[in-house]
Amino acid sequence: MVMLKGLSTSMNAKILGTGGEDEVIVLGHGYGGEQSLWEKIVPSLEEKHQVVLFDWNFSGAFNTNIENNNNNNHGFDPLKYNSLDVFADDLVHLLDEMNIKSCVFVGHSMSGMIGCIASIKRPHLFTKLILIGASPRYINSEDYEGGFEATQIEQLLSTIESNFQPWATAFAPLAVGGKEPQLAEKFDKSLKKMKPEVALAVAKIIFLGDYRHVLEKVETPCTIISTTNDLVVPSSVPYYMQKKMINAKSRVEIIDVDGHFPHLTAHDEVLNVITKVLDS
Repeated sequence: MVMLKGLSTSMNAKILGTGGEDEVIVLGHGYGGEQSLWEKIVPSLEEKHQVVLFDWNFSGAFNTNIENNNNNNHGFDPLKYNSLDVFADDLVHLLDEMNIKSCVFVGHSMSGMIGCIASIKRPHLFTKLILIGASPRYINSEDYEGGFEATQIEQLLSTIESNFQPWATAFAPLAVGGKEPQLAEKFDKSLKKMKPEVALAVAKIIFLGDYRHVLEKVETPCTIISTTNDLVVPSSVPYYMQKKMINAKSRVEIIDVDGHFPHLTAHDEVLNVITKVLDS
């Protein structure tokens, strides 16, 4: 395991595995998550590849000791972090600092769109994108099914603001799905580590954002992984994304499991897809 300094220290970045530098896989977690949520798929990946893990600065696992000692300015600032674009900048800077020249980026949920944006900024840094439960927009419109009406999003944000901990308790098992309560508990603990004000700010970025225009600019080959029943992302979204990625070779892989976290609840199936992408 290799540990690094600067931004990578703040983000708890690690390089695992012994594969060649041309076989780097970068795993980006989603809202309420942290790098430990990848633990079911990492052991298999690191047998043949270098695997990069890190924590976004909104995560409760972000290195607050470094932040509080004023040794960096990488902490979450809602005035600075007002769109996924800023996170994409952080991703590119992180990989540059780690001297990674090219990688396969696996992004869960919001990290999927972050990866898309980053690939537009630096196409040669990303050889392939694997998006798990990603969505460019969550609010419905006349020609688009995002999964939520605007009033539902308003209520969601209001609940996060006023009752974050009870909301997290209710949301975690619904989001994770599956038949193993301990997996929902794992996400629940990770989600509740977030500072409530940070959780609200990031939720606004996600649920009020519209990144549909990004899709046609993506040129990196992309695999979009979806489940058969995702509380957060309707089944039509991955096909919408594929259709709009007019400049990228893309495909959709559906995993027959409930929930938004197939890398927890159906990790073997997710690994099968990742392996197929790596071998293609």
